[in-house]
Amino acid sequence: MFHKPRLTAAALALSTALAGPLAAQDSDLSGTLTIFSDMSNPAPRAVMEDMAARFGEMHPDLEIDLTIIDREAYKTQIRNFLSANPPDVANWYAANRMRPYVDAGLFEDISDLWDDPEIAENLASTEGAMTLDGKQWGVPYTYYQWGIYYREDIYNEYGLSEPETWEELKANCQTLLDNDVKCFTIGTRYLWTAAGWFDYLNMRTHGYDFHMQLTNGEIPWTDDRVRETFANWRELIDMGAFVDNHQSYSWQEALPFMVNGEAAAYLMGNFAVAPMREAGLGDDQLDFYQFPAINPDVEMAEDAPTDTFHIPSGADNKEAAREFLRFVVSAENQTIINAGDALGQLPINASSSVDDDEMLQQGFEMLNENATGGLAQFFDRDAPAEMAAIAMEGFQEFMVFPDNLDPILQRLEQARQRIY
Repeated sequence: MFHKPRLTAAALALSTALAGPLAAQDSDLSGTLTIFSDMSNPAPRAVMEDMAARFGEMHPDLEIDLTIIDREAYKTQIRNFLSANPPDVANWYAANRMRPYVDAGLFEDISDLWDDPEIAENLASTEGAMTLDGKQWGVPYTYYQWGIYYREDIYNEYGLSEPETWEELKANCQTLLDNDVKCFTIGTRYLWTAAGWFDYLNMRTHGYDFHMQLTNGEIPWTDDRVRETFANWRELIDMGAFVDNHQSYSWQEALPFMVNGEAAAYLMGNFAVAPMREAGLGDDQLDFYQFPAINPDVEMAEDAPTDTFHIPSGADNKEAAREFLRFVVSAENQTIINAGDALGQLPINASSSVDDDEMLQQGFEMLNENATGGLAQFFDRDAPAEMAAIAMEGFQEFMVFPDNLDPILQRLEQARQRIY
């Protein structure tokens, strides 16, 4: 449904305080700016509507038509509308999830925007995720960190510190196990949580470029380097590091093990923090650290799933679309849309203010200062959907039956040869 967005009172007050310099711009845009968005859940929808409205107030001669489509329906419709009746701006995802539309010539090359020092310097941590074939094809608007959330009180009880190396992580783990505490909770019933472990182990063992080559289908799953990643994983499995019967639990159902102190940590995205707090963990009990180094010669890369805006190559009003993308990534707008009462995630602009939340503050620092190796988008975004599904089944099977590694890798390699 097309509609002219209106600015809510709360967003107006916030934008007045934070976006004064933006609002002062002269309007030099006209015509219609058509935006298609998948931000259909209530909070993201309100953010999208308010963001479009604020941009419209800056450019009163520009008519903005915003269509919000159910997120799952959007995934099935995007190729059709990009081909047949493209909007001027469309939501999507970073990295390899862009590739089908880049390869098909459906996304506009916007490298000229990334040549602007204001964007290049403040969005440096996300440039790699927006780059394919040496060009940039969109801009990010929000992301969130993955990492290890842990029970600080339990670590303190046993004299443990945040590990910076693989050996330190395993030593911590052994101490916990000696005291009948599992090192990590996890629920792999829906498979993707196991993929988080593979991502980190693979990136820490061989680096971001190797991981991307693997998810791009350029490296056989039977490669000895892939086996090395699984060998590292097996060290934890053989120790008994993970909660028992994890294949029976969803990620939410695995939370009580950490809340009750039966497990000391969780490798998870920042979205898990709210339910942990709701379950009773206070900020004096909960803390966060970056997944430690395994190979000292490898730079630290992170999973930071990134939502994006793109200009379809068939857009009618590319001038207005480019200005909208500049507006989206501006420090002021990034502060507004990622506030705790809005998206509650991390601003992609390094000059933005971060919500006053300990976990978000740590994630922002990690992604902007310590993620020197690159930002991955998570396995089921970086690999094609069919390959991701087959691989994640293999990851879960390996965690339960590690002796099955050879047939698992053979199965994944057969799928790679067929799918790519």
